Amino acid sequence: ILFGTSGPLAINVSLYKKQNYNPETSFAPIIRIGHLPNILVVNPSVPANNMQELIAYAQKNPDKLSYASSGNGASSHLAGILFNRMAGTKIMHIPYKGTGPALNDLLGGQVSMSFTDILTALPYIKAGKLRAIGLASAQRSDALPELPTLSEQGLKGYDVSVFFGIVAPKDTPADVVNTLNQAFKTALSDPAIEQTLRMQGIVEAQDKTPQGLSTFITTEVPKWRELIQSANVSID
Repeated sequence: ILFGTSGPLAINVSLYKKQNYNPETSFAPIIRIGHLPNILVVNPSVPANNMQELIAYAQKNPDKLSYASSGNGASSHLAGILFNRMAGTKIMHIPYKGTGPALNDLLGGQVSMSFTDILTALPYIKAGKLRAIGLASAQRSDALPELPTLSEQGLKGYDVSVFFGIVAPKDTPADVVNTLNQAFKTALSDPAIEQTLRMQGIVEAQDKTPQGLSTFITTEVPKWRELIQSANVSID
């Protein structure tokens, strides 16, 4: 079985020209675990306290803002592409080799903003070293319940959360899939595991059926394919 994320289960098939599997047909979905909310944060030097102020500043100053990602093709890169498209901005992408270097330059003011997971950003937000603009997910987070999503602030439907799911090979018998599904449901209902996932910032999936994950994957793949192709993003 495979514990997969948005990359192998939805995005990579459109990023890589040579890939020997299809996330929609090569697996037997078992269960969707949940998702990790991303958050848009800016260096405090950026004169914006919410999304509308950020967009207005970016449109008036098209050469002043840049956003850091953990690398070309990463969800933090695609988040910026989607933001630019929906907001009508041209914020420059600066790719790094991992989240750590990207965060360091964001804190140092070498780049203006970034889309990163809320767990990574939270200590810096609380310390005043980063300013939170909005959740880049479909719903608010318990970690910052007062912070509205970008969708609430005007970018309707904006969501670049990283999801987690478990799959098996495509020919796995249905009874085996159901047995595994029930076993994972039992494990995920354990209070200690629930607490561990919450501490990692993961929001529990509501639909934990195999069909629920299957439907979700078939929705995510074309969503990212269209964005990647329109922006001409490729890794190889």
